[in-house]
Amino acid sequence: MRIITANVNGIRSAASKGFFSWLSRQRADFVCLQETKAQEHQLTDPVFRPRSFQVWFHDAEKKGYSGTALYSKHAPESVTTGLDIDWIDREGRYLELRFPNLIVVSLYMPSGSSGDVRQAYKIRMMDAFLPHLRKLRATGRPVVICGDWNIAHTEADIRNWRNNRKNSGFLPEERAWLSHLFDKEGYADAFRCLPQKPHEYTWWSQRGQARANNVGWRIDYQITSDDLASRVRRTRVYRDKVFSDHAPLIIDYEHDVAGV
Repeated sequence: MRIITANVNGIRSAASKGFFSWLSRQRADFVCLQETKAQEHQLTDPVFRPRSFQVWFHDAEKKGYSGTALYSKHAPESVTTGLDIDWIDREGRYLELRFPNLIVVSLYMPSGSSGDVRQAYKIRMMDAFLPHLRKLRATGRPVVICGDWNIAHTEADIRNWRNNRKNSGFLPEERAWLSHLFDKEGYADAFRCLPQKPHEYTWWSQRGQARANNVGWRIDYQITSDDLASRVRRTRVYRDKVFSDHAPLIIDYEHDVAGV
């Protein structure tokens, strides 16, 4: 089972840079996108609906902002759009597909880097999301939550960690929240389930030469229930072509979506 997650920073922009042409060669079962920045009625071009996939969108009410999408080669038994929390769902941050033996989520956690108001919103969403994460685990089904979590968990996940300890995305309370998921709530960071080379990141500032110099952050994750952690077989951050300021994260699992 291959799952790809990518913050595309505008699905139409990514398409113009060859994202869907690249995707057609990846043999993915699921593709989770964030920051689509489009309304579904704006995505009528067939490029946004590859024949081999079913697709669902969760748009933000605000045009050109936020939004998630989820592409699947497998027919789900149910689709959930949003968390049934109005102030979160207005920003199009959650999509869930449920199968008899799997739950796949595309998640876009907010950034707090623009100031105190959005940082408070981010912390509020983290608090509201935790009970839902527990409900997902309580189903007994394997869970994969893919997306831009806007948090670098450890010093290994950010190049300039010393200079960012007081910045959104690397604040102690944000990192502790992820640690709590991994240590107490039955979740795992799928990327870290296998040995990794140092300085593997998924996002780079568009200022200066951050990407060229690999001065990045790892803020895009596939966070799985513990029962899938031992089934991670291959991980890859795709950097050969640039589709946005983020890079796609590709993870292969030993799991049969059609199984029971």
